[in-house]
Amino acid sequence: MLSTVLLVDDDSTTNFLNERLLRRLNVSHRILVATNGQLGLEVLAERCGEDSMDCPALVLLDMKMPVMNGFEFLEEFMQLPLRQQHPIVIVLLTSTQLEQDLGQYQHLPIAECLTKPLTQEKVSHLLSRYFSDGHPLN
Repeated sequence: MLSTVLLVDDDSTTNFLNERLLRRLNVSHRILVATNGQLGLEVLAERCGEDSMDCPALVLLDMKMPVMNGFEFLEEFMQLPLRQQHPIVIVLLTSTQLEQDLGQYQHLPIAECLTKPLTQEKVSHLLSRYFSDGHPLN
């Protein structure tokens, strides 16, 4: 089980459904929500210090948000001190499947890109691929 997951999405319905799915699957002790990239960075700055046990292990990031979008979030994330970046797994959640859109993010620190909606199968895949203590979700 992950200690903390951060959802960064401006859509309250998406956040509600993703949080509900993650809780039902018992993925994390703590699920945090930020409604734009700036708030997401503030969460990381607050919770990812040297002695923090509260730093999100997984960030599920939407691309299209007001104030600061996912691309801007990732650009700023790369400027954070390394202790605040590692070992966070960032997964881009997008509604587009167009390769030309996704290609522009290849240089950014994302583990992978998944199309919305988040499903049990996608969560299981993420846990087994990126977290050594990941468990199958049935």
